[in-house]
Amino acid sequence: MRIDALSENVRMALDALRINKMRSALTILGVVIGVATVMAMAAIVQGIRDQIVNTIEVAGPTTFYVMKKFSQTPLNPDDLPKDVRIRPDLAEHEAERIQRLPEIAYASLWAQTLARIEAPGIRSQGMAIFGADDGFTQIQGGELIDGRWFTRAELAAGAPVVVLQEETARKLFGRERLLGRTVQIGGRPLEVIGLWAEPGNIFAPPGQAVGAIVPFRLMDRSYTIDRTNALFIPIKPRAGVRVADAESAVEMALRESRRLRPGDGNTFDLISQDQILDTFNAMTGVFFLVMIVLSGVALLVGGIGVMAIMTVSVTSRTREIGVRKALGATRRDILVQFLVEAATLTGIGGAIGILVGLALGRIVSLAMSINAPVPVSLTIIAVVVSISIGIVFGMVPARRAARLDPIEALRYE
Repeated sequence: MRIDALSENVRMALDALRINKMRSALTILGVVIGVATVMAMAAIVQGIRDQIVNTIEVAGPTTFYVMKKFSQTPLNPDDLPKDVRIRPDLAEHEAERIQRLPEIAYASLWAQTLARIEAPGIRSQGMAIFGADDGFTQIQGGELIDGRWFTRAELAAGAPVVVLQEETARKLFGRERLLGRTVQIGGRPLEVIGLWAEPGNIFAPPGQAVGAIVPFRLMDRSYTIDRTNALFIPIKPRAGVRVADAESAVEMALRESRRLRPGDGNTFDLISQDQILDTFNAMTGVFFLVMIVLSGVALLVGGIGVMAIMTVSVTSRTREIGVRKALGATRRDILVQFLVEAATLTGIGGAIGILVGLALGRIVSLAMSINAPVPVSLTIIAVVVSISIGIVFGMVPARRAARLDPIEALRYE
């Protein structure tokens, strides 16, 4: 097809859309919804995945964890399956034994809970509070920008001291000097001894941003800990030690510590960074698949709408078709005219859907404090799919228009 003929068909298609604005708008709505859903979900999922990958890079690809039970969805601590219930909780002496292994550079028992940070006239939302030690940055990255970490005496005694996350502290207290000040976390008064700045792009679920770090023994003694889902041992192998070798050494040490016989299964789980990423991919993959199905239904509805509208358009423009044929237009010309009109209709819907989807993805990503990139490849696919829907569903009415007898069409009122 010549460029001038194509541009003429596009112009006629746009004229037809302008004449029937409401009808055209309702037709492309399904396409807009379908494309927008896919684009928004793709941007959000990719953004979250990038944040998790960045967090894994901060901790280091060799870091792995020991948990009582690793599950893709958190287990109900009040209704644990029997095989989990009989497993012993992780203990400090086990982390200390792992730390002494020649293959290991760092190991410690950590815990996490959800609590509010409070001061007179100030109250935060629920935030993730870590119970850890002064090696926190070896796993989480970031840096201490003011004050100090816990002393050995404070860690051993579970002293009521806290290192606040710097961004959280600034949101709550502004530029006020915080070192030495007392804040309440989970209703317990703690002295602020330091401010920790987390690394850029670290992932935290919405509503569970990292708020503070306290000595593990303080958390163990004064807070409620979910010992199945939120008690774990982060482990870093020594430089030059393969992860597989470090994991084997840790597994053997824990089995000896728990007096497990050769035929007994492990009463603990080892989790690598790859497993965490695989779990996330599995979870988001199912979610994304559901969104694709729903988007496909919306696109199908949009395609059926295109077919219906184009059929009505052919009927209402029968005389116009007769005039064009009388002036020398071929069946191919008429077929192309209506296919271009259908493709233009869904192409516009696809373009609007892309813009709406990216805008929604951006809004949600800002609310979740993640960086959602523009899915360029999916954008191209969305445009191609939306135009293809117009061509496929516009084929039947376009063929009907092309087959009209010019004499009968000219007689049509």
